Amino acid sequence: MHAPTSFSAASLPAFILGLTLMPMPRVDAQAAELMILAGGGIAGPLRELGTKFEHNTGHKVAFHFDTTPELIKRATGGTPFDAGVVPQELFQNAAADARFAPGARTEIARVGFGVAVRAGATRPNIGTPEALKQTLLAAQSIATVPASAAGAQVLRVFERLGIADTLKPKIKAQATPAQMVEAVAKGEAELGVFLTNVLTAPGLDLIGPFPAELQQSIVYRAAVAAQASDAAAAQAFLDYLRTPAAIAVIKAKGMEPAAQ
Repeated sequence: MHAPTSFSAASLPAFILGLTLMPMPRVDAQAAELMILAGGGIAGPLRELGTKFEHNTGHKVAFHFDTTPELIKRATGGTPFDAGVVPQELFQNAAADARFAPGARTEIARVGFGVAVRAGATRPNIGTPEALKQTLLAAQSIATVPASAAGAQVLRVFERLGIADTLKPKIKAQATPAQMVEAVAKGEAELGVFLTNVLTAPGLDLIGPFPAELQQSIVYRAAVAAQASDAAAAQAFLDYLRTPAAIAVIKAKGMEPAAQ
């Protein structure tokens, strides 16, 4: 058996020095506070992943969710932010794109469109373009978010079906995806037409996706802000969104993660 280790007075200073050189855990002063601009359609995954990232790193993450036009205004209006996870349409605006650091705009996720009704309501046929057209024409009211990039694509589908003008009086425009879900769940709108992951919500029954001939996707891309308060922490959050753990959350929330 080994004898217990003992320290002499002469060895004590060296022992204390060794302790001071040991790596120490993160302290609050080192933690970043990040503001992330994000599209409302990806709110579900980001809220959950933001909490997990905070727990794993000690950084704090806050989100500003909004429609693409409002995100463009915020990005170009001088309000500080650290990164964006936004519909790719935002980066097509030169002024907004200039507020982000040079480099690739990394795809995080994409999602298609569908139709939902209030939970328990009759589920109409939308299996073909003609069936979708007749369902939309028969509906008394339709909720969507026209001001968003996703809502703009919905309106373009109505145009492709040749019924945009007929549907205008029926459209109950909502300011946010959450308000659109609430309108359908309360019976204030007969149909909800929007991103399928948003329509998969309590109080709604997702009828299904658009027919393949009409299906489109909203693509969410990410980039660090040009004037991020902590560019390394912001990039770490964006990198985290492409990890296997994050991909599992994105899938569970009804979205398709970017190919790795």
